[in-house]
Amino acid sequence: MIRTLIRGLLVATLLWLPLGGLQAAEVENVRLWAAPDHARLVFDLTSPAEANVFGLDDPPRLVIDLDDSRMAAKVDEIDLAGSAISRVRTGARDGGGLRVVLELERDVEPRHFTLAPNDQYGHRLVVDLEYPGESAVEDPIDPIEAMIREQEIAASRPSVDSSGSQERVSTEPSEALQQAQPHPKRDIIIAIDPGHGGEDPGAIGPGGTREKDVAMEISRRLQRLVEEAEGFRPVMIRDGDYYVGLRQRTQIARDQKADFFVSIHADAFTSPQPHGSAVYALSQRGASSETAQWLAESENRADLIGGVDGNLSLKDKDEVLRGVLLDLTMTATLNDSLAIGGQVLDQLGQVNRLHRNRVEQAGFRVLKSPDIPSLLVEAGFLSNPEEERRLRDPEHQQKLARAVFSGVQDHFRRNPPPASLLAWQRDNDRSTGGNEYRIQPGDTLSQVAARHNVSTSQLRQANELNGDVIRVGQVLRIPRS
Repeated sequence: MIRTLIRGLLVATLLWLPLGGLQAAEVENVRLWAAPDHARLVFDLTSPAEANVFGLDDPPRLVIDLDDSRMAAKVDEIDLAGSAISRVRTGARDGGGLRVVLELERDVEPRHFTLAPNDQYGHRLVVDLEYPGESAVEDPIDPIEAMIREQEIAASRPSVDSSGSQERVSTEPSEALQQAQPHPKRDIIIAIDPGHGGEDPGAIGPGGTREKDVAMEISRRLQRLVEEAEGFRPVMIRDGDYYVGLRQRTQIARDQKADFFVSIHADAFTSPQPHGSAVYALSQRGASSETAQWLAESENRADLIGGVDGNLSLKDKDEVLRGVLLDLTMTATLNDSLAIGGQVLDQLGQVNRLHRNRVEQAGFRVLKSPDIPSLLVEAGFLSNPEEERRLRDPEHQQKLARAVFSGVQDHFRRNPPPASLLAWQRDNDRSTGGNEYRIQPGDTLSQVAARHNVSTSQLRQANELNGDVIRVGQVLRIPRS
């Protein structure tokens, strides 16, 4: 009888175990991020769930079926403003599982994927609704490759006739007259990138302050300052609470023909001790300090949180060619970045403590645009309770924004792009005195230094140059010998 009882208990246990393992996944929360070119719907799940996504017509709908799942979130509380979704309906699917129906106001191209748990989230199902014809970046390519292609297209090569001889291209007087166009007096375009966004909150302070919110507040204040300044125009990389891939951010700046790119952050460290503002430029050889390295890895992992692939790679090029391309395209840009960074750092030091007294260099992926001077500004450390409080203060945010723009504005007033309004004002309203020199074609830094009886090191220091690269039209301050 005892054997019979034990056998019965074993059978009951075996019958009970599978039922416990087949517990349905719950959708604990549903979040929507509306961007100009897409919407992202995120389902927070208690455990993984298989999903099937398909569209229906008349009227247009998108159906999301989740196996062995049930809805525990209140979908009627989702803010659908700014998205293609007019209504969300849910119900039990025939044969078990959950069905979510999105009623649509426009055509969409859906894609979906799952994300494994990380430090901030559990299991997630992500459904992206791309809007056809309105992608912020269509088929993004490596920026270095894009630059090479543009240079190849722009290269002027004489055509060759069938006999192999080169044809001469004549220039008619009318063509020469057409080339004499008025000065464009264009605005200098500043690309402002609020870090993180949407699904990626960035760092979170001990008081619950999210980095993405602080970055957006400072960025909007910076945007207004740029708008108010004559000769400047801002471009916001993101203007709402949605995620933009790291590589896509620099591509947007390039598409907008930005003269300068600044990414605003307010990061955190593994302890509450680090504090103060910091400015980073790209390092071609990696990070220049352990803190810079840790922060670079943290920022570069943001795409894993957001669920996109942000790799920038030249793996299809041989090692020598990679080095040559990077040197040719990034040396001048990096020098400008470091020069602007020094001026921004000086201004930040007047309104906040500095984490470092020099521009740090790290491998931030968002800075890897070869043709746009770029900086990443850490407004402060949210992991420091005192700085978290200050970063929430609107007055302090305004001071930080003003410091960033003051440094940028000062640089471009001294070194305006040739076609810009500031360059026109300089050439027409400002004459160079005895303590300044405007670079002419063929000039080198050493020649200018010798002509004015100063050393090249003195010339570099007086003009905050990090190398010997100078540009035609650039005005150099001549130190007293």
